[in-house]
Parts: sequence; C-alpha cells; structure tokens
Amino acid sequence: MGKKTQHGLFLLLCLSGLVHCSAAVLFWTAMVEISYVNSNNKTEDRYCECGVYGRNSPLAKASGIVALPKGDPKGCGQDPVYNRNSSSPAWIALVKRGNCTFSDKINAAKRQGASGVVVYNVDGSGNSTTFMAHSDAADIVAIMIGNVQGMEVVNLVKNGTDVHMIIDLGSPHGPWMDSYWIYFLSIAFFIVTAASIAYFVFISANRLYNLRMQRRDERRLKSEAKKAIGRLQVRKLKTGDEETTSDSHLCAVCIDAYKPGDVVTVLTCDHIFHKACIEPWLLEKRTCPMCKCDILKALGVEEESKENIPDESPPEVTVITVAGGEPIYDVPLSNPESPDPERQQHIYENRAFE
Repeated sequence: MGKKTQHGLFLLLCLSGLVHCSAAVLFWTAMVEISYVNSNNKTEDRYCECGVYGRNSPLAKASGIVALPKGDPKGCGQDPVYNRNSSSPAWIALVKRGNCTFSDKINAAKRQGASGVVVYNVDGSGNSTTFMAHSDAADIVAIMIGNVQGMEVVNLVKNGTDVHMIIDLGSPHGPWMDSYWIYFLSIAFFIVTAASIAYFVFISANRLYNLRMQRRDERRLKSEAKKAIGRLQVRKLKTGDEETTSDSHLCAVCIDAYKPGDVVTVLTCDHIFHKACIEPWLLEKRTCPMCKCDILKALGVEEESKENIPDESPPEVTVITVAGGEPIYDVPLSNPESPDPERQQHIYENRAFE
C-alpha cells in the first residue's frame, strides 16, 4: 500500500472519528408548552424552550395530561408507580431525578402507557439540565427540564389542577455552533484558503519560471546552432564527384540521391547532406542525423558560450583514457592544445571525436 493511500485512510479515520465525536455531543432542545385553568377559571398558557431531549430519545412530538408517581416522586421500581394503566387519554409522566437510572424511570412510565416522560432535575440545581443517556429505553420521548420549572408543574398537579403539556422539537446545539467555534472555523478556513492559494501561486510561478528558462535555453541553443552552421563547410557538387556517381550516397534527411549542382553541407563528422535539408534539422536537433555527433561541441561553440557566462566553479573537463602497448595516457578532450608532446601523440581520424 502506497504512502498516499495510507495517508488517505488515516485522514478518513480521523474524519470518521470526528463525526462520531461530534454526533455524541450534539443535542436538541425541547419546546415545552403547558396549559391549565387557574382559580379564576381562566386558561393560562406557558411556553418555553427549556427542555433537552435525551440522547436515546426519538426527536418527536408528544402531548398529554401530566401525571405524577403515586408515592416516591422519583418514580423508581418495578411495581406500578402511576394511577394510570392505559395510553388513552394520552398522558405524560413527570418524575424527579435520582435513586435509579434514567432508563428505569422511563421504562416504569412506558409500561403503564405514558406517551412521554419528563424528568426534572434535583433540588438546588435551579433551571440547569443535563444530557440524559438512557440506552435501555429508546422508544419513547424523554426530556429533562430544570428543577424550578418541574416543581411549578408538580405543585399545580398536587393542587388538583389538570395540566396539559405539549413537547415539541427545538433546535440543535453542539460545540461547533458556539461563537468561539465559529471564530475558530472561520480562521481555520481562512488559513486553509490562504495556504491553498499560496500553494497554487507557487506552483504556477514555478511552472512559468521553468517554461521561461526552457524557452530561453531553446533560443540560446538555436543561436549557437546558427553560429555553428555558419562555420560548416558548404560544397557545390560537380559532375564526376563521388557523391553524384554512386547510388550508395543519399541524403539521410530527404532520402534523395545527390545530383550535380546540389549544394551540400559537410558536418564535422564528414557526413554530407543537402544544405536546405540539414540546416532546419540542425537548428532543432544540433546533431548529425546519422551518427548523432553534436556539432556545437565539435566546433566548440558551446564552450565559447560557457566562457561568456561568469562562473566561479571550474569548467568541466571530459577525459578519456587511452590504453595500448605504451603507457596509459589521460587525454582531456576540452584541451587539445596541451603542450605535453606525449598527450599529442594520439591523433584520431574522426575530427568530431578529436
């Protein structure tokens, strides 16, 4: 598995872990509406977004008459704890937190037909709530409200007032919905965007620079090739020349036989071609089509260009080793004018190689 694949899988695992963690801390508020008839025979309605859905509760609507446990307000135990044994008319259990798990409280009300369960917090906690976890009781609407709101409803019910309650879905809340998270995500988005733009600008500038350098090198090489072409020997073939009498002599560029009167160019490797054929070739390739001999190096044009360019590093010297019956000599090709007579004794027929 390649490194890029491993990095991709690692990033995917991190993102999936982040999604699971985000889902675990996401919670929904509940809209709680109560209505009852007061002592003056007037209907009072109260409405607040003061509840929190349990972690395992369906995000659904529930409504009904509020019912309290018979004895212990915390509603724990296997025995029936409410004075209701059916779901008609619909009723909602209002139970206090404590003594047993949230799942036990919710299941106790569910067994007796409650359409929803409201758990209010312990004494002294004000209107604070917590995010309930009740994995063993997941098929009934369950929310938590603050102690102050819960005790108000409890007192009404204990005084004989029928309280009708409606539970509806509120709004989602999570860490990324906090203002600090918004600032953090905005800054992170800006940094990532700026880094991406900087990266693409750098890549584009680098490509443009390389393209510019490549074009400059091409122009320089063409200019050097023109200089080299100007130094090549040009002949006009005559009747009786070997090139015009033998069928084995062909121009390797156009594959035509030479005729008297043709103007040919003689390369440094002694290969000849039609002048009109070889010059465009040399401008682009700068080598002999047959033996690949570099005319720039053979004529020293490239070396002259290098001498014109200031360079603190010493020039490269190409060295060949000649071995034979005599002692071994190192012959530098870039310095054929060496005064050493022993180094001058090796003469080569190929002038390009020399």
